[in-house]
Amino acid sequence: MINFEAFLMHLTLGLFSRNFFLWMLLATLLVPPHELSAAANKPAQTGKRAFLRLPLKDYRDKMIAGWLGQMAGLGWAGASEYRFSDRIPAESEMPSWRFRKFSEISRLPDLSVEMAFLQILEKHGMAVTERQAAIDFANSDFPLAGALESGRNNLRQGIAPPDAGHPQFNRFAADTDYQTVADFTGLIAPGMPATPIAFGEKIGRIFAYGDGLYAGQFIGALYSLAFFENELATLVEKALPTIPPASQYAEMVRDTLAWFKEHPEHWEKTWHLVQRKYRQNPEYQHGSVGGKDSKINGAYILIGLLYGNRNPELTLRITCRCGQDADSNTATAAGILFTTLGLHSLPTRLVKEINSDHLPNSGAGDFSELVRISEKLARQGIAKAGGWLGREKNGDEVLVIPVQSSKPSPLELSWFPAPPANSRFTPGEMNRLRTPVGDAKK
Repeated sequence: MINFEAFLMHLTLGLFSRNFFLWMLLATLLVPPHELSAAANKPAQTGKRAFLRLPLKDYRDKMIAGWLGQMAGLGWAGASEYRFSDRIPAESEMPSWRFRKFSEISRLPDLSVEMAFLQILEKHGMAVTERQAAIDFANSDFPLAGALESGRNNLRQGIAPPDAGHPQFNRFAADTDYQTVADFTGLIAPGMPATPIAFGEKIGRIFAYGDGLYAGQFIGALYSLAFFENELATLVEKALPTIPPASQYAEMVRDTLAWFKEHPEHWEKTWHLVQRKYRQNPEYQHGSVGGKDSKINGAYILIGLLYGNRNPELTLRITCRCGQDADSNTATAAGILFTTLGLHSLPTRLVKEINSDHLPNSGAGDFSELVRISEKLARQGIAKAGGWLGREKNGDEVLVIPVQSSKPSPLELSWFPAPPANSRFTPGEMNRLRTPVGDAKK
């Protein structure tokens, strides 16, 4: 059993500086106020268009908590990755807490990929094209596996998106990869669930297709909506319209919600129902490679969220005990939960110290740099969508966010895909790749 008091204390060593509130003030100064302030005094309603209002300090509070939740899950559950498959381990089999510094956790593909794409967006802007994002990702050098590695290798061979993530070229396209790295798409889009859908089309298609793509779009929507919704079953219901209703991933979400409502006190019962349909039934294993299928792992994330009862320790433990891709699933569940809670609702020991530990594989600097980029991109995305930075009567800054409708991506099946788009990089684009074609792995 986890000693959660010690767990949280150890987690934050190396993450936070001795003066959190001074750091928060500095983070405010790091993002130029003119990013969104051109229309700072506009009213919250313009014509018939509806807007959400989120105090800037609350956005920071929740966004930082979302990143911290991911680190909590990765740091603790790493030893359980694919250790438990097709069974629920006993409590005694759960790993003991082992402290992992931020620099260690940031080396993991989940965070390395997220930070790489944040840097791409900061460099080229929120309107970056999918081909530019793909070229920059192809030039990354951190270790990858599965759909991420296959997609990057495809890019280095000249196969451009969307074909880099097409099942004809990427046999892992329906796996968990985009689900594990899409957290940032919601953390930089508070209250804007259409933005993670768009990021899926721009970034997800580098290595994902069908349910593999929808998984990341759904997770991004959960984060986006978590800035305004605290009730977790309602949060899941609100995110569901962001993916095609006829997809098997959407079916899994509906099933897991229904089974939770039928058995609200027994997560193991829901686990067995999920197992029977989405693991043992071959009709739901099309396109799956081993235990990495996005649907079964997505169900485990939902089980942890729904049965965790807004308790950080319980959410971590249940998600991890579901098995398969335990560390990534636990990181995602914790990240979403922590976003709903915000730092102010977490124990004070979580905000004791910041260590400006460098992130060696991303080049992003340190944790404060990660937060700075996230806020900067959130401001840009809100402005691009028609929102602005306002000011309350008491002088506090507030994000005024346009309410978005969510039109999901087209339905596609990884086991019966549409023909490839025959998308290839031009000779000029190939010259911008640092990895010669002959050096890329097959």
